[in-house]
Amino acid sequence: MAKTRVLISGASVAGPALAHFLQRVGYDVTVVERAPAVRDSGYAVDFRGPAFDVLDEMGILDEVRGLDTGMRGVVLVDGTGAETGRLPAEVFAGELEVPKRELTRILHRITADDVEYVFGDSISTLTPRDSGFAVEFEGGGPREFDLVIGADGLYSKVRQLAFGPHTDTVRHLGMSGAGFSAPNHLGLDRVGVLQQAEGAAVYLFSAGDPDRLTVSLSFATASAALDRRSRGEQEAAVRDAFGRHGWEVPRLLDAMAEADDFYFASAGQVHLDSWSRGRVALVGDAGYCAAPTSGMGTSQALIGARVLAGQLADSGGDHAAAFAAYEARLRPYVTENQAKGREAALVFGGGAMPVS
Repeated sequence: MAKTRVLISGASVAGPALAHFLQRVGYDVTVVERAPAVRDSGYAVDFRGPAFDVLDEMGILDEVRGLDTGMRGVVLVDGTGAETGRLPAEVFAGELEVPKRELTRILHRITADDVEYVFGDSISTLTPRDSGFAVEFEGGGPREFDLVIGADGLYSKVRQLAFGPHTDTVRHLGMSGAGFSAPNHLGLDRVGVLQQAEGAAVYLFSAGDPDRLTVSLSFATASAALDRRSRGEQEAAVRDAFGRHGWEVPRLLDAMAEADDFYFASAGQVHLDSWSRGRVALVGDAGYCAAPTSGMGTSQALIGARVLAGQLADSGGDHAAAFAAYEARLRPYVTENQAKGREAALVFGGGAMPVS
């Protein structure tokens, strides 16, 4: 009997995790990723609650624990840099925090021998067939797959092709931010510094590399339109939002222009009546992003991947039943996390969460 052929779009966290579980139960899995290689971007990801069970089931829990950034907490400062309070590490770092690039490397390593990876490419069209899809890629001709899974983030190409435009599914939470690295001139060591003002926040931390300062400059925005603008336009918006701030901000704005890892993103959530349509399903941020303010993105991705793979394995080949069971089991958890994301966005009043 031929193996079920599954195409997964996205090789960050949800995609490789799902690939790992599916290939273990006999699926023929291909992962396509727009980036030319395993992504080396992103700052830190954290794990909470049931996500540890998933890491343990994958056999990587001890390895991931060994990469703990060891964050010791966050210092709150006023507009002059004077300390006004402290927050425990768990607020931003969860129960365990590791560099995102290390997690993606581990997930790729444990799947590379049994999963086909196609880097530097993306899905361009999905054409339904009687028992699957003819998939056209931007870099090549069509291939046939039985199932297609979108694990490609907030602005998922799979979701756009199968469910409709992003404007119908992505809800902006009123904040955007720039992230980048700078020299650690403050000498921070496994500690964060947070300065909040009305409608804006500066968050700095150093973990892992004592010479590197990770910077997040978040501010209130009416829409996510800046996500689709050029870096120059994004930097201009950041300067406009922070141009009147004192303390270390002028120096940070100068460093932003020199950063080779500049990243800009808006806080948003994905809301869908259903996470599947026919032979297409979504996992992680592509289907139910809870926003960075929730602190649950990585945990949701891992748990969603395990639940989806488990339902497919138990379905006896009935993908529709598997997709329905996956959603029924996971949606209450996602609904709770999305509520946390919205509440945190309101509390932070326009930005205190690092983009990643």
